[in-house]
Order: sequence, then structure tokens, then C-alpha cells
Amino acid sequence: MKKGTSKRLSSKQLAELKSLAALPDSAIDTSDAPELLDWSGAKRGLFYRPVKQQLTLRLDADVVDWFKRHTKSDEGYQTRINRALREYVQGQAARSRRSRA
Repeated sequence: MKKGTSKRLSSKQLAELKSLAALPDSAIDTSDAPELLDWSGAKRGLFYRPVKQQLTLRLDADVVDWFKRHTKSDEGYQTRINRALREYVQGQAARSRRSRA
């Protein structure tokens, strides 16, 4: 969610949340929630989104132009540059781990 796009909760909503938070676990009806016993398919960090840091970065014009031309309209070129840099960093980290082993 973008900053400033969420609506403030009303005093009634805040009071309801406070009363729900005060309920003991034994008072919560979980009969309609299925019990999950098999976690073998679970994926850690599935919804993790790293914090973005805004910075000014000077890149060669032809490199920026290439990313702009080769990026789908539903994905920004900066996102694609970030993904390329992340893949490079992960590759270097894997290579470093292999060389230490």
C-alpha cells in the first residue's frame, strides 16, 4: 500500500479493534478454520519485499536506453535494472560460498 492512501480508522473501528485485541485466545472461535498440519509446501519469505532506497545513480545513456526499450509496459525499467543487479549479486554470493567450501 502506498503511503497516504489508507483511510484513517474511525473511533468506532478503533474501539472495536481494541475490544477484539482484549479477547483471550479461548474466546476466539476457530472452528471454521482448517487445521494445517503439513507445512512441507510452505515457502519462507513468500511475501517479503525488501525496503527500497532512493538514490541518484549515473548510468551510461545507452544502458538506460536498452532497459527502457527491452522492458514490458507493465514493468518499469528501474524494476528491471534492480532485478538484473539482484541476480548479479546473488550469483556473486553463490560463487563466493562455493569458493569457500
